[in-house]
Amino acid sequence: MPNLPNVLILGIGNLLWADEGFGVRALESLQRYYDFPANVRLLDGGTQGIYLVQHIREAEILVVFDAVDYGLPGGSLKRVEGDEVPNFLGAKKVSLHQTGFQEVLAMAEMLGDYPEHLLLVGVQPVELEDYGGSLHQAVRAQIEPAIAMALDYLSDFGIEAEQRADPLTPDIGAQGAISDIERYETERPSSEEACRVGDARVLTSSRFELGYRPVSVEQGAISVEVDTHLEKYRGKGER
Repeated sequence: MPNLPNVLILGIGNLLWADEGFGVRALESLQRYYDFPANVRLLDGGTQGIYLVQHIREAEILVVFDAVDYGLPGGSLKRVEGDEVPNFLGAKKVSLHQTGFQEVLAMAEMLGDYPEHLLLVGVQPVELEDYGGSLHQAVRAQIEPAIAMALDYLSDFGIEAEQRADPLTPDIGAQGAISDIERYETERPSSEEACRVGDARVLTSSRFELGYRPVSVEQGAISVEVDTHLEKYRGKGER
């Protein structure tokens, strides 16, 4: 029996920031509806960044789902392969985890264990600054096409997934309601009830008073010419 390649399918992103959660939601859907051979692992990488390095080192084939700023219209789906993947992850990041993941790939390469084959399936986000928000419809609509893209890529290596007769049920007990996108969207409060871009109610509430409060520094204050030490360097070019 030939040695089977070690395959890692990874979803990265933050479910709490609207379309930033695309990678994780795509992975959740893939795991829910498909079953893979023992040599294939599915991993919710969230925003773990550097902590994913050992998983990357063990993978010969790596597939990544993520929200990526390609500079395309919102909801656009794009696949990138091989050496081009780090360029897209770091060129114009839409969140902190992308820089971290670029560093993970660089560290794996430094340690001599870089995936032989690498695929990034990314969607252009519509909105990110929506704390507690879910995927926009244009982005959510790309989950199934993204999964199809990944399955097609894996089939080139002889790796086939079987569709589950009975889809898995989200483990709400262990992961909370956020693990079930349907329940999360149903139960989360509206933007009127819970401001998602910074709570403006604090600034507009009559319970708080904002004002300028000058502080006197005359008594016991020390005056220092902070750039006095630079005088000896000034004018050197004129001598």
